[in-house]
Amino acid sequence: MKMQVKKIVLAYSGGLDTSVIIKWLKEQYDCEIIAFAADLGQGAELDPVRQKALDTAASKVYIEHLREEFVLVFVYPM
Repeated sequence: MKMQVKKIVLAYSGGLDTSVIIKWLKEQYDCEIIAFAADLGQGAELDPVRQKALDTAASKVYIEHLREEFVLVFVYPM
């Protein structure tokens, strides 16, 4: 018996592995899949991510600009 899942938020890179898992999750759980990507300074690399996630069954895509937080929390302390 499968757990009843209504929504899954996936940390999405736009690569093959996360693109395949979106479709698999949709097929397995028949629920809403939301893709989340963090912009840590990738620039133009993130341009196609939104459409790719939508094309592979994500219902929504959020791309958050987290460069400043990444530098303050992780880079400076190093």
